[in-house]
Amino acid sequence: MFFLGNGMEFTLYISPHPPPFHFNKTMAFVIWLWFLLASVTATAKQTYIVQLKHQPNPKPHLTHLQSLTSATPDALLYSYTTAYNGFAAFLDPHQAQALRESDSVLGVYEDTLYQLHTTRTPHFLGIQDDDEEVGFFSGQQFNAAANDVIIGVLDTGVWPELKSFDDSLMPPVPARWRGECEQDEDFNATACNNKLIGARKFYNGFQMAAAGILAEKLSPRDHDGHGTHTSTTAAGSEVGNVSLFGYARGRARGMAVHARVASYKVCWKLGCFGSDILAAMDKAISDGVDVLSLSLGSSSIPYYRDTIAVGAFKAMEKGVFVSSSAGNAGPTKASVANVAPWMMTVGAGTLDRDFPAYASLGNGKRYSGVSLYSGKGMGDKQVELVYLRNNNGSASASLCLAGSLDPDVVRGKVVFCDRGVSPRAEKGMVVKKAGGIGMILANTAASGEELVADSHMLPAVAVGRKTGDEIREYLKSEAKPTAVLSFGGTVLGVKPSPVVAAFSSRGPNTVTPQIMKPDVIGPGVNILAGWSGVAGPTGLEGDTRRTRYNILSGTSMSCPHISGLAALLKAAHPKWSPSAIKSALMTTAYTVDNTNSMLLDAAHGQFSTPWAHGAGHVDPHKALSPGLVYDISTKEYIAFLCSLDYTMKQVEAVVNRPNLNCTRRFRDPGQLNYPSFSIVFGKSRVVRYTRRLTNVGSAGSVYDVVVDAPQGVEVDVKPKQLVFKNVGDRMRFTVTFMSKKGVNTSRDDDAFGYITWKNGENQVRSPVAFSWV
Repeated sequence: MFFLGNGMEFTLYISPHPPPFHFNKTMAFVIWLWFLLASVTATAKQTYIVQLKHQPNPKPHLTHLQSLTSATPDALLYSYTTAYNGFAAFLDPHQAQALRESDSVLGVYEDTLYQLHTTRTPHFLGIQDDDEEVGFFSGQQFNAAANDVIIGVLDTGVWPELKSFDDSLMPPVPARWRGECEQDEDFNATACNNKLIGARKFYNGFQMAAAGILAEKLSPRDHDGHGTHTSTTAAGSEVGNVSLFGYARGRARGMAVHARVASYKVCWKLGCFGSDILAAMDKAISDGVDVLSLSLGSSSIPYYRDTIAVGAFKAMEKGVFVSSSAGNAGPTKASVANVAPWMMTVGAGTLDRDFPAYASLGNGKRYSGVSLYSGKGMGDKQVELVYLRNNNGSASASLCLAGSLDPDVVRGKVVFCDRGVSPRAEKGMVVKKAGGIGMILANTAASGEELVADSHMLPAVAVGRKTGDEIREYLKSEAKPTAVLSFGGTVLGVKPSPVVAAFSSRGPNTVTPQIMKPDVIGPGVNILAGWSGVAGPTGLEGDTRRTRYNILSGTSMSCPHISGLAALLKAAHPKWSPSAIKSALMTTAYTVDNTNSMLLDAAHGQFSTPWAHGAGHVDPHKALSPGLVYDISTKEYIAFLCSLDYTMKQVEAVVNRPNLNCTRRFRDPGQLNYPSFSIVFGKSRVVRYTRRLTNVGSAGSVYDVVVDAPQGVEVDVKPKQLVFKNVGDRMRFTVTFMSKKGVNTSRDDDAFGYITWKNGENQVRSPVAFSWV
């Protein structure tokens, strides 16, 4: 199992308590249990994913398994046929080793544990009208095309009774659909309709790992809320007058309001197991989805070991667009996950909507923050403010961790808590249980000035690092500090926006540094969308409040925005490949905010870079008519894999096809026809790449190149003009990047620029990152 973290602070990709850290009692128990089991015996059984070579007359997977090992029939958990050639089985290490030694086996891998990484966003993105999806692509013809697009969401399941899944006026399900709505104890197959057209569950990997320790109903129903939130963000039907306890009130709708949704439940209380994810991807592709949305991930690992990357390769080959979350490990550099170039990797930015709250101190100063607290306020009377710092050097009390607060000290007071280690809303619960009546939650250096609102259980205000430091100084200097908290509701038109979220994971790509990741950012902070009917808005035990819609933050929220936008592009351009759709979203993205300034980074308040925002913030209007696209065929992706330091077995493990060879390979992985550039200067000061552009605009289009290069780098593009006589024409250009002599270069001296092909109608822009190693 894989976690990203720092010491005891574990990053879990987008849960209801997102960035930067989420480490609760359940997860602590799980981690303890796994390590205990591993230490007790080296022969304990566990789940393995077994990849087979392609055979002319393959044996059934169970027969193959039993012929090579002493495994019983119930050891076989899944047989993979579409996204993967192989199976998952519950084996002991000796059986796994026997499989590794077979000539018919490509690889045997331990199951990987992955973790989970609106009313305003359609308006913010310019697609707010129900009868007009995206500007000039409007009317019944486009809506009918959108009705034929199916988005498969791999997550925690779905709550089908929500109005967001209303299918009024939707035509019958496309005849090509081969999916299913599974009947279970708490999930009726009739809950599916012409909007929510499928609901499946995949739990064998989870069940073997849990071994009966964690009781959970095995059905497609969403008991967590995360899956319902992502599904409705991608393609929820329009619902009027929704809010979270009055916050963000308005019309809620998904990005592709006319598209269909299919839910694949792969995430359970322990997390999301690779064997279950692969089974869901396998089934979703054969069911007939057009888009796969995965708001989950683990640490970056080689592609042949990455379950999601391998499944996504086959999806891409079948014409399925795969959107994935970048992770919530920011602002740490090189923390981005889901980096395979055939997937869209999505970071998170803010909206122009905020939920202001205020902390007024006894010295007369009033500080602004954010909150989604909706209960009874504190009134106007100042209350004593306390900040508990342990004398033994432990920071547990200042962090307001469970069991760290002394009720005799806290009772009846406002508590100042440092952000980090535990979920933000959980800190408020700790304060409340200890008798506190309010909380100021202050950022530290790790989260900078980023403000993420939470639906706290008591009056609470979250403030940035600078404000937090000023309040800390007040607490030191004042003999009897006091505070009173107040709440300002919902505010629109916030400037600047968008701002890159501090929690959003950053590049460079550690698996293939020559491929820039993340690709783009989308709305991912304080997003309102559908919710489970059995979970409180904080997701904490003891939160008995219920709401049909909830506000969450994380790259889990930005990912389905892009999934929905990809569905719109698929409807408008049904013949476009997944790489063409990705290119359109990337090359038309913008890098200026609503003050006409460069995008800012919430982590430090300075200008953002492509390591944080990729190509920029998506612009659906421009993406529908990008002019030119960087298209990539399956053969080119294979040439890319062959250019890596992989064995043929490892390449075959990703490509999943027989008779594979590497007669074609790139001299450098960066030669892939990608819509962005990541230049790594090593022994040579010169890097040269060739790219190919396809005209999807007007016949007779002429484009001129504009280069924006940093100091210390020369960039030469040939030719400097591209002339496309016909629609569909392809033209090549070559870029030479040269690091100038005498430039001070080190691993920390990253620089950035852009290469833009432009004419009177379009600007096709590619970000360029420069690194020296």
